Amino acid sequence: MGPPRSKVEVKAKEAHYYDFFLDAVSLGLYTNFIKKAVRSMDIEPGQSVLDLGSGTGKNDCFILRKTGPEGKIVGLDISQEMLSLSRKRCQSSPNVLFQERRIDSPLEYYEDFDNVFISFVLHGFENDQKTVIIDNAYKALKPGGAFYVLDYNEFDLNGLWFPLRFVFIHGECLLAREFLKLDLKKMLSEHLFKTFEEKLFFRGRLRLLKAIK
Repeated sequence: MGPPRSKVEVKAKEAHYYDFFLDAVSLGLYTNFIKKAVRSMDIEPGQSVLDLGSGTGKNDCFILRKTGPEGKIVGLDISQEMLSLSRKRCQSSPNVLFQERRIDSPLEYYEDFDNVFISFVLHGFENDQKTVIIDNAYKALKPGGAFYVLDYNEFDLNGLWFPLRFVFIHGECLLAREFLKLDLKKMLSEHLFKTFEEKLFFRGRLRLLKAIK
């Protein structure tokens, strides 16, 4: 049996060390990078945000600083361990709700959110699953709403500094390598998203892509 194509579903034992692991492999840069990315998102106080694959809820703490107490954040995840961590982390914020849902199955939301966010999750799904996730985002957004995809950009893995390439190859899944060649804007445009903005990080290898409904 070959290596798994996806590592998007974090195991129970890994969940408690997930944030620590990301900071470790990024040499302590991950948390500040997420803060910077969220600060660059055009989220206004009082707006609503749907977080697809919300993990430990750490990202939602940063988003909460933008929505404020009048906003609403709904995070979806399938890991009970992740949900337990996220609920504990945001227990003092009643406007942040976490639910156990698969994001690659149809969701019931329809024009309920100003923004949809997905962070380093989309690359871990097969293309037919990505299609469902993108459809979910589009349907959940209000007209004019924004879908933010924070993930790997398109780049040549062979051009990456060897230690980072080693970490990527051995730490990431096969689907992540395939994602580096995916024309994500084209895929999003096929699902009726029309206007795109992007902000690049780490020499263009990471990207916050904003797609407008």
